[in-house]
Amino acid sequence: MSGLESLAYPNLVGPVLIAIRDLGGSATIEEIEDGVAKALNLSDEILSLPHARGSRTEFQYRLAWVRTYLKKVGALENSEKAVWTLTEYGERMTPDQARRVFQRVNAESRALRRANALAQDNADIELEDEDDDGGESWVDQLLDVLGKITPAAFERLSQRLLRESGFTKVEVTGRSGDGGVDGIGVLRMNLVSFQVLFQSKRWQGSVGPSVVRDFRGAMVGRADKGIIITTSTFTAEARREATRDGAPAIDLIDGEALCVLLKERKLGVGVRIVEEMDIDPKFFESI
Repeated sequence: MSGLESLAYPNLVGPVLIAIRDLGGSATIEEIEDGVAKALNLSDEILSLPHARGSRTEFQYRLAWVRTYLKKVGALENSEKAVWTLTEYGERMTPDQARRVFQRVNAESRALRRANALAQDNADIELEDEDDDGGESWVDQLLDVLGKITPAAFERLSQRLLRESGFTKVEVTGRSGDGGVDGIGVLRMNLVSFQVLFQSKRWQGSVGPSVVRDFRGAMVGRADKGIIITTSTFTAEARREATRDGAPAIDLIDGEALCVLLKERKLGVGVRIVEEMDIDPKFFESI
């Protein structure tokens, strides 16, 4: 099976479930992506293929839809911290059931539309085939907005995000020729404080390992930790470089992770709570 064939939606469902099982039944988005990429032996070239719209890769975009569909059938649950957990049904889902998840959800969506033929709007998302994305997700919409703000505004947003995450003395420096360093802050954890340098870039295309190396070089003698924040994605080489043995680790926050953080801290992202009614016929029968 070629790399591109591996990215077909039905081929990704099983590996997503297996990746989460192997991680103890719960996993972050990045952990899921790493597990699926390893299971399918996907090349860095395939993993870096850009999606036609937005700043995510095709791989990340399709895995996002797989998670959504697995949640629709009750196989996954997710928390506000973007941790995805297997349900009891997800634990016992067979490989054949996994491959049919998209087919099942689409069939149920079509049946629902037929049952509500007079309704003008249908909130269900449908992929008629594996190349039809059915519309933009909130993540794609937010990334589109972030891609249109000025670099200075994005630096200020990163500054605000770090403050909302517990950092103090957060300053934007943005000096040219400074190894990509855009600012500095202090993270206090109980009795210990860490100096942290950060870089915030609205990138076009994936961020490569050279950016990580240059940033690490700028950290030497100046900070204990480093964070790179981007609206784009990081290549597999960049992620390996960020956690390379013998070198100071650098935390990488890509576009999708950034959107989740903004949602958690309610920075420009509001969450509407929809009230759902559960009717209990037995209650009325017992009256």
